[in-house]
Amino acid sequence: MQIDLTGRTALVTGSSQGIGLAIATGLASAGARVVLTGRGAGRLDTAAESLRRAVPGTRPTLVAADITTDEGTAALLAAVPSVDILVNNLGVFGARPALEITDDEWRRYFETNVLTGVRLTRAYLPGMAERGWGRVQYIASDSAIVVPAEMIHYGVSKTALLGVSRGFAKEAAGTGVTVNSVIAGPTHTGGVEDFVYELVDRDLPWEQAQREFMRLHRPQSLLGRLIEPEEIANLVVYLSSAQASATTGAAVRVDGGYVDSIVP
Repeated sequence: MQIDLTGRTALVTGSSQGIGLAIATGLASAGARVVLTGRGAGRLDTAAESLRRAVPGTRPTLVAADITTDEGTAALLAAVPSVDILVNNLGVFGARPALEITDDEWRRYFETNVLTGVRLTRAYLPGMAERGWGRVQYIASDSAIVVPAEMIHYGVSKTALLGVSRGFAKEAAGTGVTVNSVIAGPTHTGGVEDFVYELVDRDLPWEQAQREFMRLHRPQSLLGRLIEPEEIANLVVYLSSAQASATTGAAVRVDGGYVDSIVP
């Protein structure tokens, strides 16, 4: 399948590292003009250099802003007033006993994992609809369906994204804009390595540690390993393409078979 995103502008939130950077790299490889976002200018510069090495000739736009705030969101919209592809990837996660999660922590997770995407969709979707083409995606998680006991605030925030994406897909009905969520399974990133070592013996070598984590804490996985960020990016690139024009309002899985379901 030849995916060509030449002429399209793609904004990926939380793209200075991990899954977000992998998605941005995949979109740039398909020809899109990519906008990288994050709070730290230094991290964005490092991410841009990585992107240029992976995709020679690409010239990413960098916007350093905290989009969990009104000021940061305004700065991003001023710098990038229009996009064709919006990938709402920004998110936070971490283990916390359920009865110890404070109201402030619940609010922080909802603000970061849900409302950042809602605000940007509200800002960018009308322009997409006017032009008759656009792609909006929310990076959700298997935790949206199989809420983990050790981080229910994270799981609930990702569950909310499934409803948000379905609702905005209805708002975009008939416009040529598709809106979908991507249910990503347990994925290998730097942050996840730290999380894994919170739950298994820190003295274990990484390969052994991740398999022990999967065995003890994610035994439903049919892969038996963490997913690589590029594997998530492959699905996002497809959903961003013309070939995915009939896929909207969906929660599409790239979860390594983690969710025990025979429907997508």
